[in-house]
Amino acid sequence: MYISARERLIFEILLSKKEEMTVKDLADAIDVSTRTIHRDLKELENTLKSYNLELVKKSGVGIQIVGSEENMEELRMALFQLSYNEYTPDERQTIIVCTLLEAREPVKLVSMAHDLNVTIATISNDLTKVEGRLNEFHLTVVRKRGYGVEITGDESAKRRAMSQIIAQNLNETDFLALVKENIQKRSLKTTDSISERLLGLVEKNRLITVEHAIEEVNEELPYPIADSAYIGLVVHLSLAIERILQGENINMDDAFLKRLKLEPEYKAAEKIINKLKKVFNTDIPEAEIGYITMHLQGAKLRRDKEYLLEESSFQTAVKAKSLITFIADKTGTDLLQNTSLFQGLVTHLKPALYRIKQEMGITNPLLPKIKTDYNDLFDLVREAVSVIFPELDVPDEEIAYLVMHFGSALMTGRESNDLKALVICSTGIGTSKMLATVLKREIPEITELKNASIFELNHMDTSSYDLVISTVNLPDYHLPHIVVSPIPDQEELKKVRQWVAETKSRQQKTERIPSETVKQRRDPLHVLAEMENIKHYTDAVTDVLRGFQLFRAVSGQALEGVLREACETLEAQEVLQDSDGVFDALIEREKLGGLGIPNTSLALYHARSPHIGKPSFTIYELESAVTVSAMDQSAIEINRILLLLAPEAFTSQGLEVLSTISSLIIEDQKSITRFESEEEQHILSYLTEKLYQFYDEKLQEIRRD
Repeated sequence: MYISARERLIFEILLSKKEEMTVKDLADAIDVSTRTIHRDLKELENTLKSYNLELVKKSGVGIQIVGSEENMEELRMALFQLSYNEYTPDERQTIIVCTLLEAREPVKLVSMAHDLNVTIATISNDLTKVEGRLNEFHLTVVRKRGYGVEITGDESAKRRAMSQIIAQNLNETDFLALVKENIQKRSLKTTDSISERLLGLVEKNRLITVEHAIEEVNEELPYPIADSAYIGLVVHLSLAIERILQGENINMDDAFLKRLKLEPEYKAAEKIINKLKKVFNTDIPEAEIGYITMHLQGAKLRRDKEYLLEESSFQTAVKAKSLITFIADKTGTDLLQNTSLFQGLVTHLKPALYRIKQEMGITNPLLPKIKTDYNDLFDLVREAVSVIFPELDVPDEEIAYLVMHFGSALMTGRESNDLKALVICSTGIGTSKMLATVLKREIPEITELKNASIFELNHMDTSSYDLVISTVNLPDYHLPHIVVSPIPDQEELKKVRQWVAETKSRQQKTERIPSETVKQRRDPLHVLAEMENIKHYTDAVTDVLRGFQLFRAVSGQALEGVLREACETLEAQEVLQDSDGVFDALIEREKLGGLGIPNTSLALYHARSPHIGKPSFTIYELESAVTVSAMDQSAIEINRILLLLAPEAFTSQGLEVLSTISSLIIEDQKSITRFESEEEQHILSYLTEKLYQFYDEKLQEIRRD
């Protein structure tokens, strides 16, 4: 069958909808007139008949493709297998950009016109339109008569452009299937879809090899990377290898590279590059390690907590608190006590701010839906961001991710019942939390809910979950599950409710025998692991509370003198083994950036060192205020130093305890004032109350798992 590019788009849009769609909305989505849509629909109806499908038109409501799911899937596969003879203008322009970016010499207009089955005038017009897109990357389209067309600019800019084009146009599910080697069978007919063209930028086997290298190192990271960030990293590295093998190298400022080497992600980046050097038997410049480090820093890590022991994390936490306060004041909602919102925001903001400052860009496929469904909240969050981050130009894609966090926190209506669900979500923690909140609100039977990525699913035992709900297709997962949108519509929620009812019905028909989870809890190894987990939290909280003190500086002591004496005192108390080593670590840390907490009279000094034996939190009051550099590079006057110390080899539970202390310092203005001016006993009572509350929550969490 022959289907035009526009007809294909109409089919794809209607097949993706579970509800009716107005002709006007369809016309707006494709950027044509409603008259054109009505004309195309007549032709489409004939095609639908051959697949036993029907185009139902409801006056005043909209149009919808109706029929069995099997027949719809058959049509989807037919569209997927079509040989592409015609492209939409957007697709054509994307292909032109890809062609020019991968070309090593000028390309003739006649060659591109022939390849895309259009006139030279059309190609020329397309080039004018793509120039604007390329200017965003500081790239230039050079056109010379008799010479051809080429794109000029830095190699790093070309790679950024390639990565973003792939991210914006490549179907995420297809890409995940490709890198996991789960490609569904296609017919032998040659296809040339936009996805295939984009994948043509990189040799398939290289993609898979790069993915394996990243997966190995991903398992060594403290937290796995979200699927969407994982894809970005695979694309970037695959393009890098492809370009290196073509003799194209990248450069980086020496001073900037030196700073990146101090970052924890640099070691992981180095491991990835070393693996790829061996596999491809090629030299890879050191600058590439720097760029991978930036990608790891810019990745949306799938984690529920951010350890606030780095200046950048702590500074981000301050900004997150300001955002929460702004939204709470505007909505009249108490959000300041919402720990989940705070942790989720810090986790998202740290890499997001890095991406924005480095102009790395990000895609958010949910942006149109979020703007439509949460328009007021979107405008409010955008206003908050402009006030809290006046120096940054934050794109709508990032705003939309923040809306997900706040939308989740502002939703209410949680009820109690008895089903446990696993949510597979590929676009990060904000999306998964939004979906989780919608499910808990709309499906009250779901009380326990865990988020995981498609990559984590491969290593999980899902037998203890009553429901598995995914936002992406799971071609390699053969147990019962349901696929919904990250922001599900009423039709999808109806399907979930029906599935929940069937699940509960099955449970009621059979006597509920002890689950594998209950059996596992009786298992000695599981009990020991649980006890070990609790012990790590107990030890860390006990060490911190036992060792807490507020010291007053000796008259005339300078800041460095106070720090040195603090280290010597802690060595005498057997918290440290080498006071000089820890003092040096604190001074080196200070050289990397300001430690003053903005808008307070406090400075937070911290270190992790092999010379530290156990965790410690102490406060030192200065005789008189001194001026120091703050975390936001401003100059502030401080009168107290907060000293937070951790062993180099410390448990994740212990780091969580210290991170909780960091977040307590800036919890609200009352908390800041307490650390700025109150006496030792009052601060200790506050710490004890808050850490006991934290400890109690952890005990409940461990018992539930």
